[in-house]
Amino acid sequence: MTTAACRPDSRGMDNLAEFIRGLPKAELHLHIEGSLEPEQMFEFARRNRVSLPFASVEAVREAYAFSNLQDFLDIYYQGAGVLRTEQDFHDLAMAYFRRVAADGARHVELFFDPQTHTDRGLPFSVAAGGLLSGMAEAEQTLGVTSKLILCFLRHLPEEAAFATLKAAEPYLDRIVAVGLDSSEVGHPPSKFARVFKAARERGLKLVAHAGEEGPPAYVWEALDVLQVDRIDHGNRALEDPALVKRLTAEGMTLTVCPLSNLKLCVVDDLRAHPLKHMLALGLRATVNSDDPAYFGGYLAKNWFATAVALGLTREELATLARNSFTGSFLTPTETQAHLAAIDAYVVTES
Repeated sequence: MTTAACRPDSRGMDNLAEFIRGLPKAELHLHIEGSLEPEQMFEFARRNRVSLPFASVEAVREAYAFSNLQDFLDIYYQGAGVLRTEQDFHDLAMAYFRRVAADGARHVELFFDPQTHTDRGLPFSVAAGGLLSGMAEAEQTLGVTSKLILCFLRHLPEEAAFATLKAAEPYLDRIVAVGLDSSEVGHPPSKFARVFKAARERGLKLVAHAGEEGPPAYVWEALDVLQVDRIDHGNRALEDPALVKRLTAEGMTLTVCPLSNLKLCVVDDLRAHPLKHMLALGLRATVNSDDPAYFGGYLAKNWFATAVALGLTREELATLARNSFTGSFLTPTETQAHLAAIDAYVVTES
């Protein structure tokens, strides 16, 4: 834990913030619907003539006081109701990409929740088409590459996930993976064993939220039953030494979300966050923003706040940056190019 006495002074903090923003990095855990800022919520509501239960932007922000994951999800799904057209999803994606490009991201692997939208009557193509067009524009205009991950909502039946996978078939050449999100406790990964097997047979990568609020057993299930390529969150894996040994031995990437963990009371204080301990154990941890509009910070803010709270060294920050690319679904050639950029940056900044 870092004490106030050994935290950097204001000049040191400015240097740290500059180093973090310039460090090439990828974001691997970002729910695009969770980048919907209150101002955008009102803009899209006016555009689409949708009524909101909030009188102002300030009232929305005041509602962002969560005691657990479900508190957040309740308002998250409500906010997503303003997204109605391909243009909405395109604009939402571009707003996020502009922020993350300014934070030094070179690559993003973003989640979207099609069931959130199809269950309210939107065709699958509306969200998928809008996001894909935004991703293409971001690569062309901002130089940020990206890949799309379709997430199944785990509080819904597996049959609904199968229907979503079926609806996604015309887009599977442009979707890199399937994931599993929403309410974790009471919905173990094994509930979705068959649909994950079906996705794997279609050539898709597999990721799953596990060990955020759910127990270490959920992480074991994600590994053994779903056979995932990456674990989203994974904090509670640290409660099981055998699991930590397994994750380390297999080089399994954990997409950790520090400010999300703080906002959802997974940790009481950022200085108690396990990220530094994860690195010390040899785990391939990464830093991500999760749902930044709701949790108080985009990518660079997550990096900076955590670096200050935990006293992360520049060497540890560079390790996190490398992990973000080695844990990505980029090709080996693409990954090596980004690793070389990190090495060159660290040398020039040393």
